[in-house]
Amino acid sequence: MPVNAAFAVMLAAASPAGALHFDLSANAPDRQPYRAGGHGVEPGGSAADFAFSVAVPEGLYRVTVRLGDRRVAAEATVKAEARRLMLRGVATRAGQFVTRSFLVDVRTPALPPPPQSAPGGATVRIDARDRAEYTWDDKLTLEFLGDPRVTSVDIVPATAPTLYLVGDSTVTDQAAEPYASWGQMLPAMLDDTVAVANHARSGATLKSFLTDLRFDKVLSRIKPGDWLFIQFGHNDQKAEWPQTYVAADTTYPAYLAAYIAEARRRGAFPVLVTSPERRTFDARGRIKETLGGYPQAVRALAQAQAVPLIDLNADSRAIYEALGPAVAARAFANDGADLTHHDDYGAWLLASAVAERIRATIPALAPHVVMPRFSPARPPAPSEVAIVASAPRAADRPAGS
Repeated sequence: MPVNAAFAVMLAAASPAGALHFDLSANAPDRQPYRAGGHGVEPGGSAADFAFSVAVPEGLYRVTVRLGDRRVAAEATVKAEARRLMLRGVATRAGQFVTRSFLVDVRTPALPPPPQSAPGGATVRIDARDRAEYTWDDKLTLEFLGDPRVTSVDIVPATAPTLYLVGDSTVTDQAAEPYASWGQMLPAMLDDTVAVANHARSGATLKSFLTDLRFDKVLSRIKPGDWLFIQFGHNDQKAEWPQTYVAADTTYPAYLAAYIAEARRRGAFPVLVTSPERRTFDARGRIKETLGGYPQAVRALAQAQAVPLIDLNADSRAIYEALGPAVAARAFANDGADLTHHDDYGAWLLASAVAERIRATIPALAPHVVMPRFSPARPPAPSEVAIVASAPRAADRPAGS
């Protein structure tokens, strides 16, 4: 089926059967503490920062929030699951109410079990860190930040084209401040007719993503007309990790090609993403190359396989050099002490570059990019990118790159 035709077929929403409505106005009964299998507010929040969870089966959901207050002006930022940015700084005047919708992917570790005596597994191999996050559980979690005045939340099962992201910590939904990645910013840059399912994992490689059955999970959910964005390299290049190392000129493109083939076999459309560069400047103010031949291997494979290319490696270099050494440090976690992982500002810049590349290289997705035009050579200053920080949650640093 042609890309545009498949995309159009999937835009139809699911039946409203199973719709859930919650009154989240001040002191409403639905603001009760969360109870397993039900709904309510997670512990540790406040009126200006709270997380609301609803027990739902695995699947895709359309969430509609009504924001505003009769008496005061307000501003709300909404994140879903592990800090996926859905709405950024929605302002309302006193007496004004607005309604916004977005799509949230909810997943559990369960896999369709293989037939008896067949190889495979029944669950993704997650660890204690995964279990502490609002990701691999049986509920949909929304985080309301800033000065949110939420009057109601409606949740209904949905069907929509989905962008599945696979990769490492520079892509994943980082669970806690000050870390953030481009994958968890991307939903806020797309309209509410496409979904983002970020399956990337800190420390992941092309091989470990297979052995942990995380790719099996993606393949169990992906459907014709969906998209698979593939970005590996930071950890795959580590020869000191002999069980997962892949060489840039041989095994690295071979494993990438297998991912591409698996997506295409299921009617999904693969997209290759080059890894963002680390922030290491030379004496001339230029970014040093630390990824060897891996970005070029991705470019060559994209051309050979006729796969759309998101050249985030080139864009990240342009962004850092445009900012300069002092300001570029403000795009990275721990006040710039981290040279690889980003904070909210840096993640927003890289996601903007990805969204701009989508607009330029993937015609079927281009109309769904809603962010303003972005040039890596002219990135906005930190003061122009205000994203409300999340409250402390389960983790305080990424588990590897």
